Amino acid sequence: MSFSAVIVAAGSGTRAGPGQAKQWRVLAGKPVLRWSVEAFLAAGASEVVVVTTDEGEMALPDVLRGLAGWRSARGGSTRALSVQAGLAALAHRPADEPVLVHDAARPLLAEKTILDVLEALEDADAALPALPVADTLKRAEAGQNPVTTSREHLWRAQTPQAARRRALLDAYAAWSGDEPTDDVQVVEAAGGRVAIAPGDPLLMKLTYPEDFAMAERLAGAARVTRVGQGFDAHRWGPGEEVWLCGVAIKHDETLIGHSDADAGLHALTDAILGAIGEGDIGDHFPPTDPKWKGASSDQFLKHAAELVTAKGGALVNVDVTLICERPKIKPHRQAMRERLAEILDLPLDRVSVKATTTEKMGFTGRGEGLAASAVVSVETPA
Repeated sequence: MSFSAVIVAAGSGTRAGPGQAKQWRVLAGKPVLRWSVEAFLAAGASEVVVVTTDEGEMALPDVLRGLAGWRSARGGSTRALSVQAGLAALAHRPADEPVLVHDAARPLLAEKTILDVLEALEDADAALPALPVADTLKRAEAGQNPVTTSREHLWRAQTPQAARRRALLDAYAAWSGDEPTDDVQVVEAAGGRVAIAPGDPLLMKLTYPEDFAMAERLAGAARVTRVGQGFDAHRWGPGEEVWLCGVAIKHDETLIGHSDADAGLHALTDAILGAIGEGDIGDHFPPTDPKWKGASSDQFLKHAAELVTAKGGALVNVDVTLICERPKIKPHRQAMRERLAEILDLPLDRVSVKATTTEKMGFTGRGEGLAASAVVSVETPA
């Protein structure tokens, strides 16, 4: 089912304590907001609108670097106005397309929750994930004894909450009460039927400082680390330069291959594809296809990295070893690290390039060719 998403990220989050607003703080190594954007994109959202402030719009390109399929909208003074701004930014989308409205302060969003809400919407005017209340409830006013209140039929509402775009806009336009606390409330008031989908205990809302400590623990359970390895080799042939790890090196020979024969980039591309179970470089860029004749291998590596992002994952670190007698790698190693960091949008200290020889043994020792191996770690949703 085609759907779009609106993420509300315009609040100040004062209850979360001093410092940045909670949507910009770092959770398990990345900004809180990025978790939700990645989740929607991985689930197949056609477009994600992030509703934020003037300052937020300036920060978004850095916070969401490497992600495609999102745009920003300027938020209002209330959550309801911000949601309507997000819906207006989707005016070019079909009127009956489902829109999922989500609070950026709920970062641990799972694909299953998104799909469950969309499924619930098929037979309703709005849908939301919710959890039944498990704790005993007490009602108490100042100076009075608490009174036990029945928890039967009570639910804890979560986001994302879904409705068809035009229906949700019309419901907001007809709203005349106090500030609504969520989106299905305005659909209820307009006479719409609301369906409840299974909620997720991990989908907690970050409100108070202690919530971040809990979320750090939960984030570890919501992510897994995968390891991939790659290997590539090319023979030497007549030439004047060789490409290794995205850097051109003057040499009295070149590596022979269908593309630019950059063995370092090829091994690294295979390692990334292996980590996410996406085959190898030949599956994506067949050597029989003339389109890739002489192609620069950095586009192969970028493609592999984009597949990681599309799955809601992130590269953690990469390590490449070049195996050859010549050319000398050490003088060019820093430039190679910097080029890989640029291509993959990684900090330099997460990129390693090493070199070794085989002590004159084997095809690399005899100077017949060059080999490269690579190992990567990738973090993805569990």
